[in-house]
Amino acid sequence: KAKKNLVILGVVALALIGIGILQFVLGGGHHGAEGGHGDAHGGATWFKALLVDLWVNNIFFTGIAVIGVFFVAVQYIATAGWVVAFIRVPLAFGSFLVVSIVLMLAVFFIGSHDIFHWTHASLYDANSPEYDPIIAGKAGFLNLPFYIFRMILFFGIWISFFLWIRKMSFKEDTLGGTKMYRKLIRVSVVFIIFFAVSSSIAAWDWVMSIDTHWFSTMFGWYVFASWFVSGLSAITLALILLRQAGYISFLREDHLHDMGKYIFAFSIFWTYIWFSQFLLIYYSNLPEESIYFLERLTSDYYFKYLVLILLSNFIFPFLVLMARDSKRKIPILKIVCIAVLFGHWLDFYLMIAPATLKQSGNFGFLEIGTVALYIALFLFVVLSSLSKKKLIPKNHPMLQECLQHHT
Repeated sequence: KAKKNLVILGVVALALIGIGILQFVLGGGHHGAEGGHGDAHGGATWFKALLVDLWVNNIFFTGIAVIGVFFVAVQYIATAGWVVAFIRVPLAFGSFLVVSIVLMLAVFFIGSHDIFHWTHASLYDANSPEYDPIIAGKAGFLNLPFYIFRMILFFGIWISFFLWIRKMSFKEDTLGGTKMYRKLIRVSVVFIIFFAVSSSIAAWDWVMSIDTHWFSTMFGWYVFASWFVSGLSAITLALILLRQAGYISFLREDHLHDMGKYIFAFSIFWTYIWFSQFLLIYYSNLPEESIYFLERLTSDYYFKYLVLILLSNFIFPFLVLMARDSKRKIPILKIVCIAVLFGHWLDFYLMIAPATLKQSGNFGFLEIGTVALYIALFLFVVLSSLSKKKLIPKNHPMLQECLQHHT
């Protein structure tokens, strides 16, 4: 039944994408077209807008997938017992990484010139009128072979750790004891160390390099914070939906309370990073840094989204989840999780669209269709992964601690 519904969602998403493309072509979909600029507003065609939307969703859902594995690794390192019975839910998120690497490479090779300005060869030729000394100075890092190598390396190691952790978790069901548990702790430590480095470099590669002249020393932390709180919200929402479907009936308000505390805390952390990055750029007032915020703060198209992001990602979850009882009520948690997921998707859109679509970016049928398509694909892959093995670990040494968890 779930697969059937997801297939229907995918078909509806494709229809919405078609409507969005038609509106874009006819001039009724995006603001730039409505203003009569046509292709002139940043050279944005419907195809370029579609590529940008696909790239935004690739980055966003890749983050949720790898954060699922990261969350599991953190719990093993912390020897936390309260998550044991449902730890395979976030772990299953990692299964999307196998799909994600294919989508990332496909979109990059098809749309690299449309999304990444630095991929044009003429920028590195000193005899070309398009020569850019700043971009040429970054050629040692921003070149196609090294870029693709880093992407494949990061995904390859993330997927390897995901498969390794999952294999040992299932092996623990048959072996029992603490051997696999202690091994999982050691493996998780290595993964966390690698993830700390690779996630920051991935943020530079996949998002910051789109604005090739712009840079921020805090951008790696910023993307991680957005990924992490999005992943926490996705995990919480998945747990609630599985419980309502009758699969993890042991899940109590106490477990949800702790997940709510996670979302509350890291919504504040994301805001701290957001404001710190803004403040550093504001008081230094360097043109090569401040242009990033000027493009968004002074734009009639993007400023409203910037305000909406702050409302959805900080003010709303902060005020709602501040009370203890709100973190224990399923309807409230569901609303907060959906709001946070939408807000952080919009955050990634705002990181990417102004540099690629210029003033033609907008939230319409094309954007709704692409995100719906990725939701359907992500859920299809994750639920298929969950259905292949036992949902609850059998011989985990801390299983009873989770089942009797109280806060």
